Amino acid sequence: MGLAGRHSVANRRNGTASPDALTAIAPHPRTALPNVATIVTTVAALYFGREVFLPIAIALLLTFALAPLVSALKRVGVPRLAAVIASVVGAFAALGLFSFIVATQVSELAQNIPVYQTNILTKIRSLKETGVGGGILARLGGVVERVGQEINRQDATLPAAAPDKPPREPVPVEIVSRERPLEVLQNIIGPLISPLGSAGLIIVVVIFMLLEREDLRDRFIRLVGYGDLHRTTEALQDAGKRVGRYLLMQLVVNILYAIPIAIGLWILGIPNALLWGLLALALRFVPYIGPAIGMLLPLFLALAVAPGWSLVLWTAALFVVMELITGNVVEPWLYGSRTGLSSLAIIVAAIFWTWLWGPLGLVLSTPLTVCLVVLGRHVPQFEFLDVLFGNQPVLEPHARLYQRLLAGDPDEATDHAEEMLEEKYLVDFYDKVAIPALLLGERDRARGVMGDQQRRQLAASAEALVANLDDSAREEADEEDGTLAAAEADDQGDAAGEEEPDLPDGTGLSVLCAGGRGELDDAAAAMLAQVVEVQGATVSKAGFADMEPAGIRRLELDAVDTVVVGFLNLDSIKHARFLVRRLKRMKAALRVGIVFWSEPGSEDKAAAVKLAQDINADFVAHGMVDAVTGALSTEPPVALKLVAKRRMRRQRATPRKAPAAAAS
Repeated sequence: MGLAGRHSVANRRNGTASPDALTAIAPHPRTALPNVATIVTTVAALYFGREVFLPIAIALLLTFALAPLVSALKRVGVPRLAAVIASVVGAFAALGLFSFIVATQVSELAQNIPVYQTNILTKIRSLKETGVGGGILARLGGVVERVGQEINRQDATLPAAAPDKPPREPVPVEIVSRERPLEVLQNIIGPLISPLGSAGLIIVVVIFMLLEREDLRDRFIRLVGYGDLHRTTEALQDAGKRVGRYLLMQLVVNILYAIPIAIGLWILGIPNALLWGLLALALRFVPYIGPAIGMLLPLFLALAVAPGWSLVLWTAALFVVMELITGNVVEPWLYGSRTGLSSLAIIVAAIFWTWLWGPLGLVLSTPLTVCLVVLGRHVPQFEFLDVLFGNQPVLEPHARLYQRLLAGDPDEATDHAEEMLEEKYLVDFYDKVAIPALLLGERDRARGVMGDQQRRQLAASAEALVANLDDSAREEADEEDGTLAAAEADDQGDAAGEEEPDLPDGTGLSVLCAGGRGELDDAAAAMLAQVVEVQGATVSKAGFADMEPAGIRRLELDAVDTVVVGFLNLDSIKHARFLVRRLKRMKAALRVGIVFWSEPGSEDKAAAVKLAQDINADFVAHGMVDAVTGALSTEPPVALKLVAKRRMRRQRATPRKAPAAAAS
């Protein structure tokens, strides 16, 4: 069965082409890494200057978060100053109200804690009576008891009191505070001065950043990106949009998470349900560990307020269900774009910023790292940040496949290939990913950086990959050419703006695929043979050793219609010309095609036709599609041309006729 009805509808599996699977080879400059001195200096400046940098970082993130609100107020006619002040006052009033409610709830909870002591002791006794954890509880209790006895026991080294002296009565002591009122006021207000001063500084900086936002943007562009205004402008817009959207959407998600938590805890009868809802809202800003901390405190309270265990189980179920709904439904629905960070990067960033700036650094870790990733994505000097922390693939698909084949791991390479084959066909995978991977290997061989053993291992891994994809090829060949599916796929292909290749049917044709000059050529020939076989043709394979003068005579070409020889080395034109000549001498009715594998998009049809004429081949191809099309063509073979020197020799050997007797 041909792919005339299948490859024209190749988008039917997913509707659109996979950008990763179809990335062409493009030279990528090496990422420059900063030296150790630069890293140490930067980290030291952030650590020792945290009193300065931390308020500025908080103010910067709040500016990103409030900038859309200021812009919205300006669009409805509110003056700039009034919009800025209203936004800042509203935001900090909400934070102040949040803090006041939390403080009130904590104070109320502290007064009620002694009431819950009886329930906790009852649960511990029930555990001891049922034997659940009895060994651990008994050992812990014994340790505590022995420590208490040791503390209360009189020290044996001290001299005993004389028995004839009566014990002395304890003397009552009264502590009288002699602190002055001013000192008392100073002790109360002193610890509050630093946080209040930082909060006031943050408010002032946010106001000025919002008022002077355009001027600060222009100064930043002039300072770091005046030579490339387009890239710098794009970086600023990307950072503002990504961070602002992250903070806003995270706040909305946390609110949608906290409201059901508070209502559920109130229904279950957990005291101070509003406090736990507010803490759940705030702690979800902390990556990974925040939700767990927000769940542990209500669980402990549920353990204390009720004598049984059912309340604990219901509380745990409430948090687990809400976390599953939020993580799998709410967040994917609300997040139009992700932060751009990998999961590992979020964890590493949380550890780093917590060590650097403490608990506030943990809360700010994700948005700060987002800013760094955006900077690395648009500024070449900081590209290493995007490579380290970004979630985009840092290797093109063909480079990743080449690395796996070079490491001798065809199984992982097969896994990547099967992921791509869920969206594309074999011809696309081989043309856009596998053949470019072999081209990388050929370049390394030509540069002398790949030894013979590595070359053979790379070729063996590539052929193992082809063998592992036999099932996928068989499934593709067994697919029926449905009219309805073709119509749907044509519509999808038109929507995607791509024109899929229309490969001919190979039923009744016999094709021999051979490598030209090395093991890597044999691997490429095996890929071509698999695609041709999918088209319904009878396929046989030959190695590069079979194409040598001593081995080519042993080829059985009686039932073969076309021979296709592939070269990864583009400097093989002379060798290809000799192969065409030898093959056509062996069988005059044989079609012979040559494939000079090259990167996708570099095909030149006119140059290929001219080269085919020069080397006397029936066709010359540079990619998988043209190679399959030429191999399954039913055009008559090109006749073998005589070499110019041999023609001259025959002309010289032919006796000339005597000239006519003109004189007579």
